[in-house]
Amino acid sequence: IGAGSSGTIIANRLTENPEWKVLLLEAGEEDSVITEIPVICDEFQLTGYNWGYSMEKEPNQCLGLKDQRCPWPRGKVLGGTSTINYMIYTRGQRRDYDEWAEMGNPGWSYDDVLPLFMKMERNLIPEYQNSKYHNNNGTLSVERVPHKSPLMDAFLEAGQMKGYSVIDYNNPDENSQGFSRIQANMHGGRRINGANAFLRPIRKRPNLHIALKSRVTRVLIDPETMTAKAVEMTRNRQWRVVRARKEVILSAGAINSPHILMHSGIGPADHLAQVGYKALKDLKVGYNMMEHVASAGLTFFINESLTITLDGVSTPNAFFSYMRGQGPITVPGGVEGLAYIHTKMNDDAYGRPDMEFIFAGAAICSDAGATIRKGMGITDESYYSQFDRGHQCNAFTIWPMILSPKSRGRILLRDNNPFHWPIMKHDYFESEHDLLTCIEGLKLAVELAESPAFARFNATLNPRPVRGCENVTFRSDAYYECLLRHITTTLHHQSGTCKMGPATDPDAVVDPELRVHGVRNLRVVDASIIPRLPRAHTNAVAYMIGEKAAELIKKAWPSQSPPAPGPLPSPYSGPYYRWRLPGEPLPVSGASWTI
Repeated sequence: IGAGSSGTIIANRLTENPEWKVLLLEAGEEDSVITEIPVICDEFQLTGYNWGYSMEKEPNQCLGLKDQRCPWPRGKVLGGTSTINYMIYTRGQRRDYDEWAEMGNPGWSYDDVLPLFMKMERNLIPEYQNSKYHNNNGTLSVERVPHKSPLMDAFLEAGQMKGYSVIDYNNPDENSQGFSRIQANMHGGRRINGANAFLRPIRKRPNLHIALKSRVTRVLIDPETMTAKAVEMTRNRQWRVVRARKEVILSAGAINSPHILMHSGIGPADHLAQVGYKALKDLKVGYNMMEHVASAGLTFFINESLTITLDGVSTPNAFFSYMRGQGPITVPGGVEGLAYIHTKMNDDAYGRPDMEFIFAGAAICSDAGATIRKGMGITDESYYSQFDRGHQCNAFTIWPMILSPKSRGRILLRDNNPFHWPIMKHDYFESEHDLLTCIEGLKLAVELAESPAFARFNATLNPRPVRGCENVTFRSDAYYECLLRHITTTLHHQSGTCKMGPATDPDAVVDPELRVHGVRNLRVVDASIIPRLPRAHTNAVAYMIGEKAAELIKKAWPSQSPPAPGPLPSPYSGPYYRWRLPGEPLPVSGASWTI
């Protein structure tokens, strides 16, 4: 259920066995050649390829955004969020995964998951071809962004002036702190998403069936045997029931997976009772929501036309360069570099960095406010208080992103209508430590941009204060706190809402083999199972989770004839699944499929 990063790779690996049939259900539509263009990845957050979620309004964050709510972009398209994200490929630190194992999840240590990262990878970076931590025989392409601006050189130079090396951040033998050009899921300057890497090469397999525009509303679970039997879905405005011979695999992401589980009767009993459901299994579904919070509020103007602007990527020369796999159009949303550093707030006993810098040779004003800031939800009032109307600025930005947040959020049901958005709550600065770490990150980013490496460009921080912060001393800690609370940014990294852990963990939803505790033949396989955020962008992690799940499923089901599916439970008159669209008929046996 869900053809995102995890779902696409599971479908690929399981259909390697010709005896197994896989039906991949995706609520969205086919991706297109347009989604392959890296520089306009911001555009896709304003299209039907995005579910369009926004978190609930909180009093002290996202104040400069539309309705004072932070958008949570989630892919509703073949390939999922890998079709609309920034394509950044990072794995995280060795210790991140060793902690997963120590939390009661055997088989998830770094040494366990590294072969999974490498199996899928097709690394095209010349200097990494002989690395024992990279592979060039997989199908998920990884390359450097073909275009490198002089500003990227200055970013690396500024890091070296601060004592940081240029590193391969996916090599655990190198220093965990350092600066780098990004490694991206691209090939020849074009996006490689889950659909391109794992579905299109095998789409003609007779045992793989892909159903687009198929929205799953719940998993049907026999309350007597606690076995997942089928899923209920709508397609072409008709109800369908799909029966599973072996397993139901939920890979709908950190928002939709808990949403579907709770509508299926799996979740906190007290909360389910509030919306009229009786819990089949009382589990902490929806808790432990984690996100890497950042801010796009720093803009540095320069005195040369070196940055990526809307006019600059709209020329015939830029287009022809892109067709050759070169030029600024190949830069994902303008992002060229990453850095991993320590702030003075770092309390990690293992010396891991607590801050990532995302460097872009562009800024929210590079398109005169047409798209970039709208994807982030920044209001007209906030934007035009800092930038002139119609002006495409020559500027770059550095986003500080906290790597190990302590604050947690939660997903809840709004009511018993599965077509209504869930309630998405997250106080990003619930932990004062997170707030202070972000403030330090902003200060260090300004210090970096004002270093001698950028002096030749006359880099200057935008002197106009963020709207709402005019009465706070500019560049003070109080100002940076105000900036964070107004221009709050998220990075597509929602995770943790179906936490993986042993049965002894009261917060765990799935076990180390990703099976839902207390329910047979039901697994969750996506970023929602992450027990603690790795110091990484989560797309590569989601692919790895899918790869791991495929191995676990193959071991659990040795090659054999599948059992007959048996009769469906009869939940439609009971207390578990009683919501129905007005006027819609109940599913009947003639409207069911069996996989």
